[in-house]
Amino acid sequence: MSFLPPAPHSATPANGTSELTPPPVIPPNPYLQQMPAVLLTNPQPPKHKLLGDAKVQRADQAMVRGSRAYKSNNTDTARREFDTAIDLMLDACDQNPLDREEYEAHLDEMVDAIHRLDLSGLGASADVEPDKFEKAPLEDILQMTFPVDPKLKDRVREQVAATVSQLPLSVNDTVLGYINYFSNRGHKTILAATERSGRYRPMIQRVLDEVGVPQELIHLAQAESGFIPRAVSRKAAGGMWQFLAWRGQQYGLMQTRYTDDRMDPEKATRAAAHHLHDLYSEFGDWYLAIAAYNCGPGVVEKAVERTGYADFWELRSRGVLPAETTNYVPIILAMTIMEKNAAEYGLDHLQLDQPLEYDTVEISANTSMTLVADITDAPPAELAAMNPAILKGMVPQSYSLHVPKGTGNQVVAALQLVPAEHRDSWRMHRVGTGDTLANIGKRYGAQPNAIIAANNLRTPEAVEGDRLLIPAVLRGQAPAARRDPSRTPARHSATVRRTAGQTTAPANSSHAPHKATVTVASASR
Repeated sequence: MSFLPPAPHSATPANGTSELTPPPVIPPNPYLQQMPAVLLTNPQPPKHKLLGDAKVQRADQAMVRGSRAYKSNNTDTARREFDTAIDLMLDACDQNPLDREEYEAHLDEMVDAIHRLDLSGLGASADVEPDKFEKAPLEDILQMTFPVDPKLKDRVREQVAATVSQLPLSVNDTVLGYINYFSNRGHKTILAATERSGRYRPMIQRVLDEVGVPQELIHLAQAESGFIPRAVSRKAAGGMWQFLAWRGQQYGLMQTRYTDDRMDPEKATRAAAHHLHDLYSEFGDWYLAIAAYNCGPGVVEKAVERTGYADFWELRSRGVLPAETTNYVPIILAMTIMEKNAAEYGLDHLQLDQPLEYDTVEISANTSMTLVADITDAPPAELAAMNPAILKGMVPQSYSLHVPKGTGNQVVAALQLVPAEHRDSWRMHRVGTGDTLANIGKRYGAQPNAIIAANNLRTPEAVEGDRLLIPAVLRGQAPAARRDPSRTPARHSATVRRTAGQTTAPANSSHAPHKATVTVASASR
């Protein structure tokens, strides 16, 4: 007995055989043949078409144009088109896409594609040494769960009952499993991050208080990066608070060829605090807000819509959240409980790193970090630690640079002695015992006569204790400076002498100083 419908009747030729008309030959799509290889091997958006969203379609078109420009080695046009694509996607976000989860997946694909091109040829990361970025310490354990120590249950519940916290605290087997892990195998991870937090803790606490979010959210930075300002994840999230580029842009964290605001501890902290505040305003629940910080609000919205439950633990039990996110919230709770009961977990006698303290100098022209190190006598590594958002040792015009506390005025005065157009390459040398213009010039690759001219020296002698400007040649390309064409650089007279701890110009200096300001600031103010 057959349950299949009878075959349709059709006319049959006299010979009893059926002749089928061959399908038409479809020529290959010439458009696809012209597509850049990067689009064919790694399909770029639009992978998912978002119905009725014109801006998303325009963003896709900009991606295609940018990829074509990239294949033609026209990197300036490629970057401009990619920036346009991201801007359009961010604008589309404000128009409430029909499927936010699909929209965010679409945007993530676009960002990931641009990031791969960025690393391989656009240049924003091409010259950055890989060892200057660090892996987020807890990235590997977000997919794992750990056994529960039965002895912990009653003790932790008692601790939580006696704990005062702005963030609601829950205790269950998953939270207990992470407390067990951080008390044993993962104890060194907690110790290192807690000690490192001393550099930024006062600043983070101040910002969280100003924005009006729970102080316990500091542990998101601990879970995301271990308080490492230049942590980078496998998904290209960066900085202490692990922002993807497009999400950071929504909160004012900009990227240029020479800087990445996601790596700036205070800017990123303020962006994270505002983002968390916005997420809480949307979901009305801190656990859902934290989960959305990890996986995106669209994913959480979809999970709530599918199940009808606006409760993190319920969503977790139903398996509608990413595995990483299901463990992310318990990790934050475990860290919070442990720190609030530090003596119980061996965290009460730690020596926290000293808070970073610095002066802030507004830089008026592209300036080499090595020049600033010369002026302040600070090791380059110390300056880099104060300015983790500077990627390639070049401080762009109009940037707020952190310098060792107490040296701000000295830096301003010394930089005014250097012609603005040469601050990206010139050096400053303190003359030591036995130094001659010849050996100084050899060290920096500058001719003695050029040193004499740059410093208006009357005699070809190097005086011990003086600081000399060294007209070194820039290695590599500096960022384009926005110069005022009406301002003509004046001749600088620049032998620098030390008087009562200050850097001063000689009396016969005739230069016209460029405007510079200094602000005394610190990470703990």
